[in-house]
Amino acid sequence: MPPRGLLPLCLLCLQAALPLPARYRGDKVIRVVPESERETRILKAAFNRLKVGSCTTGGPVAAQQHLPHHQRILISDLQKAVENQTGLRSHRNRRSISEYNYEVYHSLEEIQDWMHHLNNTHSDLVHMFSVGKSYEGRPLFVLKLGKRSRPYKKAVWIDCGIHAREWIGPAFCQWFVKEALQTHQTDPAMRKMLTQLYFYIMPVFNVDGYHFSWTNDRFWRKTRSKNTRFRCHGVDANRNWKVKWCDEGASFHPCDDTYCGPFPESEPEVKAVAHFLRKHRKQIKAYLSFHAYAQMLLYPYSYKYATIPNFSCVESAAYNAVNALESAYGIRYRYGPASSTLYVSSGSSMDWAYKNGIPYAFAFELRDTGHFGFLLPETLIKPTCTETMLAVKNITLHLLKKCH
Repeated sequence: MPPRGLLPLCLLCLQAALPLPARYRGDKVIRVVPESERETRILKAAFNRLKVGSCTTGGPVAAQQHLPHHQRILISDLQKAVENQTGLRSHRNRRSISEYNYEVYHSLEEIQDWMHHLNNTHSDLVHMFSVGKSYEGRPLFVLKLGKRSRPYKKAVWIDCGIHAREWIGPAFCQWFVKEALQTHQTDPAMRKMLTQLYFYIMPVFNVDGYHFSWTNDRFWRKTRSKNTRFRCHGVDANRNWKVKWCDEGASFHPCDDTYCGPFPESEPEVKAVAHFLRKHRKQIKAYLSFHAYAQMLLYPYSYKYATIPNFSCVESAAYNAVNALESAYGIRYRYGPASSTLYVSSGSSMDWAYKNGIPYAFAFELRDTGHFGFLLPETLIKPTCTETMLAVKNITLHLLKKCH
């Protein structure tokens, strides 16, 4: 087993950037497992010398010219893999609202049309609103889901797609809404959830970046804001929150994938959501953010190695959620504080939510562990979302119990 912190690295071996549709023609995805600190240093040092992109869930790491022996090719034709997700749209009725297919990935336009449709057809349970606008002027839509059974109810916030290329996130947010609407009359647990709680669901947090990942670069991560001094675009929306901002695990360089931005909440998307959460912090008892990939359930802290005050309650919820998830298909998630389970990172939404009084703050890293990575096949949407629903329902029902 590699030394602590030497995670398997999934690497995009890129040629010069090309416009779509042939941007990744001839590229491969290679997993490299460094087996010593020396190999890790060599890989990191090579990042700035080679045109190699990292598709790890962490910061930028790259392959070297003479790769270690511990490597294997995961995807031999990256362009073909990308086209398999985006090139067959007309054949799968993606845009049909009446027969909306939850087992394929949808563009931003399709997702927003779907949200409008639910707002019009399920007005007893769904209320759609915008918390603001993105850098490029797109509305930041949220669905409020729940029965209007009492004047005041506790709430759960769920967001997906804070990183543009993690398409399974928005797919899950849509799946959650579908399950809620289709099963609340027959499933006692779902009925209880919608009766006693409101859910604020943001299917696509990073709307500009998500749109760009469909039209220009499938592996785009950041927002699309412009930098006045550099030609690089975007900020990592999960390093832009006002909690230990731009410390370990974040970068000051605008061209890096983990660029923290010029100042906290510099991104209008982050600022809008932070404002909404601050305004409703007494009501919102859980914050759930969905990412990919690693198969982990994480809780605070991300920015330091320390135990949160309500550790026993949060750890218990995570333990039960992971067990519930595993019961579906045998997929075992690791769980624990983000800093020690994944890596240290500062300025994250999860830490910010917890620091602002939301007692249960979790970040899911959904399937898989790197074989497909961000190109998780559409055939795996259903099992991924099915098992994740079990975990989310478990956490939600935990909220409704008293924990000491």
